[in-house]
Amino acid sequence: MNRMSEAGEARTAIIDAKGLILGRMASMVAKRLLNGERICIVNAEEAVISGKRLSTIREARDALQIGHFRKGPFHPRRPDTIVKRVVRGMLPRTKPRGKGALKRLKVHIGVPRELGDRERETISEADAGNLRGPYVKVSELARNIGWNE
Repeated sequence: MNRMSEAGEARTAIIDAKGLILGRMASMVAKRLLNGERICIVNAEEAVISGKRLSTIREARDALQIGHFRKGPFHPRRPDTIVKRVVRGMLPRTKPRGKGALKRLKVHIGVPRELGDRERETISEADAGNLRGPYVKVSELARNIGWNE
């Protein structure tokens, strides 16, 4: 690696999504992206969605019925693309500022080898331990709507 790429990686914030509420995490990540930060989310499949398990899965399956499989709208089924789509929904993606912010976001299933030794941060306001009600993991939702690991 050259010095330029090492400096670029050093400025990238790595967020561990394990045990974080998806919507709260996504809103905070979107705000940071708009402020110019580069963010990499790891363990995307371990994020949680609050709400009853069966109703959350039913809503996702009903949403899959909307549109045409070739013409769109296209619905993500992988955990990393589900998380990226949630963050995208919180950005002004049709404007140059939002497009640039979305380009600064990377989302991974698990922890990639090149990021394994780097320090990861978490978002305390989005901790799923604060939830009193039921929730479902993004990986479980993805399996129920058609993700084949």
